[in-house]
Amino acid sequence: MSGTEQFFDTSADIRVLIVGDLILDRYIHGKVSRISPEAPVPVVLRSHEKKVLGGAGNVAANVSTLGGTPVLCGLVGDDVGRQEFIDLCAETGIDTSGIVTSKRVCTIAKTRFVSGGSQIIRFDEETVEPLCDEDRAALLTVVEQQLDLVEIVVLSDYNKGVFVNGLAQAIIAMAKRKNVPVIADPKGTDYSRYHGATTLTPNLKELSEAVGRAVHDDEDVLQAGRELIRSFDLDFLVATRSERGMSIIQRDKVTHLPTRAREVFDVSGAGDTVVASISLALAAGLTPEEAAQVANAAAAIAVSKRGTAQVQRAEVRAEMMRQGSVSRSKGTVLELREARAAVDHWRSEGLKVGFTNGCFDILHFGHVSLLQRARSQCDRLIVGMNSDASVSRLKGPTRPINSEHDRSGVLSALRSVDAVVLFEQDTPLELITALEPDVLFKGADYRIDQVVGREVVEGIGGSVILLDLEDGRSTTNVVDKIRTAS
Repeated sequence: MSGTEQFFDTSADIRVLIVGDLILDRYIHGKVSRISPEAPVPVVLRSHEKKVLGGAGNVAANVSTLGGTPVLCGLVGDDVGRQEFIDLCAETGIDTSGIVTSKRVCTIAKTRFVSGGSQIIRFDEETVEPLCDEDRAALLTVVEQQLDLVEIVVLSDYNKGVFVNGLAQAIIAMAKRKNVPVIADPKGTDYSRYHGATTLTPNLKELSEAVGRAVHDDEDVLQAGRELIRSFDLDFLVATRSERGMSIIQRDKVTHLPTRAREVFDVSGAGDTVVASISLALAAGLTPEEAAQVANAAAAIAVSKRGTAQVQRAEVRAEMMRQGSVSRSKGTVLELREARAAVDHWRSEGLKVGFTNGCFDILHFGHVSLLQRARSQCDRLIVGMNSDASVSRLKGPTRPINSEHDRSGVLSALRSVDAVVLFEQDTPLELITALEPDVLFKGADYRIDQVVGREVVEGIGGSVILLDLEDGRSTTNVVDKIRTAS
């Protein structure tokens, strides 16, 4: 098993402690149709509001969607924003036991007013000042409690005051005593606060600020990276270079990875995705180069999404399959939670999601034809596949011929299939109910009233489409031919 494939097998068991500036991002959407008579400012007629985790919270959210277990540590105020932030963490599967409520600061919040896809104004609420002794001690207590329970620590610095008075150095020292690696996403020009960290993940602008000179080409990046490694006793450094990819600088070698983004919509939060994916990959035992490959693939997905968005583990695996970094036999197989998140994201992009299901024991032309025609009538196609136990109950003790691992690997290698989800039941009803696809496809050997899940899909305004089958093509026929020939 390659290192990158190992990441997808082990990341679910990894606990990551994320310490940093906690930020609540609010987006108030509306329409501007007039100017206020009271002052020369636009009047926004509110339509809806969206709240997302920002700062270290977005790193934690990415750790969660990438399959790890995030433990978030930072400060919030004793205010309304605190509860909004905690609620978002709960929805995202983030352990909030490390969040400290302070009476000396407010919950950092950035409220953006958006009309026609563009921000009109941003309203910030924040207290940017060094930690008081009480808050610093409370955070260090939480970190000390968690260090025996986590595999890696991330310092997510947004320059809002958490790391101003030596907290980062104290955490790095504690982590080193317990042999826990520390990754820091840096800000500002004083990198002495990160002295002794395992690695830093600056972008080009941050790298230039850290060394006090412009950094442009490969040689500049190499020299600046090695200067920081020597000065601050780092194991290695990862420089993110926007459209030019990523560079992994070590004491004795350097690796430049080209960008993998196919289409860039928004770079917001891409740095959070990078540090989240690198932390999980390193904790899974990958080398710095292998961890950067995972992060590079994750970043390519992050920048292709609008706004601050999280990246799913299955999306990274699919991207790395496309790059050839992961064997296609691993397949784009999603757990139900991952599939639900993928459907939500596709819908947020205005895409139509289709669903079909089957055993696919021996994949033949009839299967391929049906899947191609289904995919031509939707934007994304999820295939529900019976588990081995389910196939045996339906087809008898001699089936399946191919294991669920092999069947899912072959299915997910098809261009027409965007994701595969296994189900243990005899029918996919529970899966369809959870995913709520826009279109449900089935072979025309069924009548509409016989299609499992029809009521669910039609009940949410979706449709059921019966597709003609290829004459004489079936797994049973293939098996009979083999038996006759033998």
